[in-house]
Amino acid sequence: MSSRDNIEAAPSSAGGMIEMRPVHPDITAATEKHEIEIRDHIDSDMALREGKGEAVHAETYEHQMTLIEAVKMYPEACFWAFVISFCIIMESYDTFLIGNYVALPAFQQAFGEYVEGTGWVLATRWQTALQQAGQLGALVGIFICGPLTNRVGYRWATIIGLVLMNATIFISFFAQSLPVVLIGQLFEGIPWGFFIANAPAYSSEVVPLALRGAATAYVMMCWSLGNMISNGVTYVMNQRTDEWAYRLPFGWQWMFPTPLLILVIFAPESPWWLVRKGRHDEALKSIRRLGSKSAPDPTDVLAMMIRTANIEQQETQGASYRDLLRGTDLRRTLIICGIYMAQNWAGNLIANQAVYFFEQAGISTDFAFALGLISSALQVVGVCMSWVAGAYFGRRTLYLAGTITNAIFALILGIVASVGHSTGASYAQAVLGILISFMMGFILGPVSYTIIAETSSVRLRALSTGVGRAAYYVAEIPTIFLSSWMLNPTGGNLAGKSGYVWFGTATACLIVAYFQLPEMRGRSYRELDILFHRRTSARKFASTEVDLGEDE
Repeated sequence: MSSRDNIEAAPSSAGGMIEMRPVHPDITAATEKHEIEIRDHIDSDMALREGKGEAVHAETYEHQMTLIEAVKMYPEACFWAFVISFCIIMESYDTFLIGNYVALPAFQQAFGEYVEGTGWVLATRWQTALQQAGQLGALVGIFICGPLTNRVGYRWATIIGLVLMNATIFISFFAQSLPVVLIGQLFEGIPWGFFIANAPAYSSEVVPLALRGAATAYVMMCWSLGNMISNGVTYVMNQRTDEWAYRLPFGWQWMFPTPLLILVIFAPESPWWLVRKGRHDEALKSIRRLGSKSAPDPTDVLAMMIRTANIEQQETQGASYRDLLRGTDLRRTLIICGIYMAQNWAGNLIANQAVYFFEQAGISTDFAFALGLISSALQVVGVCMSWVAGAYFGRRTLYLAGTITNAIFALILGIVASVGHSTGASYAQAVLGILISFMMGFILGPVSYTIIAETSSVRLRALSTGVGRAAYYVAEIPTIFLSSWMLNPTGGNLAGKSGYVWFGTATACLIVAYFQLPEMRGRSYRELDILFHRRTSARKFASTEVDLGEDE
């Protein structure tokens, strides 16, 4: 630094003359540093205000967007949400396949035992074990998938799951004994856990607010399609008496993984996941790719995502399983787990074991498989109807209505089964079983996946949806044992009288949901974060206003 740099001009006491005073170098450096800090603070504050303005603009636009406008603006987002959700077909197909095998004559004769007066029957312990094996595998897969998705993203986690699915099908296809079939189901369940954990989460993150309900409800559509394909296959194979009656349906699972794998390789990563990782440039590219030219400004959408992520970061610094049990995230975790678990207790298991239930109600085997196919087709129709219902009614309203309806159907089922044995009673029980299955497709299934996707915080979504599905399996495993025991002639042999049990469980789910399930329809993720942070009562969620400018 020259001597000129260390001179400060100061007014002189004599005749306005300027006196030059020496200034210490440290004082000059400190002053310059302070001025730089002030300028940086001003620039940062201006950028923050500008970013918040863009975020508010994007969120306002999303609130005003209609369903048709959202589809036109985000066609690629719809496509990729559907592709990832399509993986659910594989879990559904095999879950219902094993459920149907216990009623398949060729499978019963190959692996069952002969019961006088009934015929060939698969022992209760093996019925239960085969249906639980896949769920146990999925439970393992979920706890692998959560941290893996947090690390590598939804896209790569799904790719890994599809590769595993291709490999594990071999075990079931070449199985010659029940223990090997059991092992095959156990290993196939691992990639199931990947798909069911990631599909609703990814779908909810790539589409705008107006499409969130429809995209997540599509998960139930894929579940129903898998059910329908499985019932169609076993209906055809029911006529065969050789080993290919059950071996071919296992092999047909290879129809799905490879084509899906090729598609998912080209899928965009969730921009919300990229924002959580601080990869904003990549997130911006993903947003641009998901939307059309008529979509809102991608930089505004990115600002909205960053704003929401920052709000959540004030509440949760990490993204580990332990964080699911801290602060307001504990409440969100309990809601997700409760909704998932309630699926087993409000009619889902009657739907999952429909064919076997029809047989035990007194329907012939051929007609039971035909009714199973009809039941699954009606579920698909129900999901289509749910998209219309979801546009007019809130999540809480639909869930409570669906649970009440299935509780009433279950009670009537028990009463009809108690009246006596007749052809009319058998058909009445079959109709009630179909109606309960239809309600799962029309209301309870679709709205459950929407609630699950909306309830979790953005930072913890990959983990919370996985833990919620794990709770589903934890509840399902003992419930499958109970259900198999109630229906099996070598067990409780209750048939339709099991409706009394499902009436009790559905009623319990209804009471808990009434007091604990909030209404989240039409809320942005930022608004949901704020409402949960304020510990708003479940019954006041819909009426509580959150200003667009509020961050906490």
